Amino acid sequence: MRLQRDELKTLMKNKLMSAGLSEEHADMTAEILTWSDERGYHSHGSVRVEYYSERIAKGGITVNPKFEWKETGPCTAIFEGDNGIGYVAATLATRKGIEMAKKTGLAMVGVRNVSHTGAIGYYTEMCAKEGLAAICFCQSDPMAVPYGGSEPYYGTNPISFAAPTADSRNVVFDMATTVQAWGKILDKKSRGEQIPADWAVDENGAPVTDPNKVNALVPISGAKGYGLEMLVDVFSGVLLGVPFGGHVSSMYHDLSVGRYLGHMIIIVDPDRFVGAETFKKNMSQTCDELNAIKPAPGFDKVYWPGERAELRKDKQYADGGVEIVDDIYKYFISDDVHYNRYDHKNRFAE
Repeated sequence: MRLQRDELKTLMKNKLMSAGLSEEHADMTAEILTWSDERGYHSHGSVRVEYYSERIAKGGITVNPKFEWKETGPCTAIFEGDNGIGYVAATLATRKGIEMAKKTGLAMVGVRNVSHTGAIGYYTEMCAKEGLAAICFCQSDPMAVPYGGSEPYYGTNPISFAAPTADSRNVVFDMATTVQAWGKILDKKSRGEQIPADWAVDENGAPVTDPNKVNALVPISGAKGYGLEMLVDVFSGVLLGVPFGGHVSSMYHDLSVGRYLGHMIIIVDPDRFVGAETFKKNMSQTCDELNAIKPAPGFDKVYWPGERAELRKDKQYADGGVEIVDDIYKYFISDDVHYNRYDHKNRFAE
């Protein structure tokens, strides 16, 4: 099923409103979900709506949160989320952070006590569109073993950065700190296929190729990815005074209670360093030079971070719209808010 942008966004917005979100909060959330789907980040797009709707309907997300912005220094702030929808809290906090960075040259904004904030590349791109560079960290519930361990402690703990160029391009990098997301393993499982031995481990912490025996994911590049997972948790968990590491609340265990997650964004005004125009000019040059590098065997081109996402977006609209799963579309046009599909499931929604 392919949908035009406005139709897809409206369907998601209406379903979130049916679950209990205000029109304003549903609209902001649907905007980011659409942003994800149209760039091919389907694991953070329309597939998430039913889960959010179930959690909202069951009281696990505060529909009328009392947001509070607290400036803790000239360039630091805390955005209190009151267990509100994470997309809205992160968006509003980023807007305030952009204002602070333009005024002081730097903003470090912690968003705490919120629900899932989705694809964090959206928030760093917000900054790039304003001529600023940004880094973002967000914690998630335990599903990855630490290097050398057999039990999960950290989550997929994503990292994103973004920077503007002198033209219409924005460099946007967004990655999980695990080798693969659970969605990729689930896809292999549904196809009856094996997975590479470096994707996941079994209950004893041993590499596994049978997707049915997966107990936890593994960090990218072993000890290096483990260190990055800790970095994300320190900045978005420990530093913000919210549950950290193995104490981060489960996405699926009990949808009637809040998650109280942490999220951190650091925003920098390049004008305070090399100068805004020079920075953007050099970023454009970087992208051009990367594109000009001779590709390795099996590759057609060297892409700068975010380029392929923009190409996927353009192709989807050229092909008739954003592609979503037929069953998700049927859910969107139904009168059902949710189907009790996610509550009291394990960390892999099973």
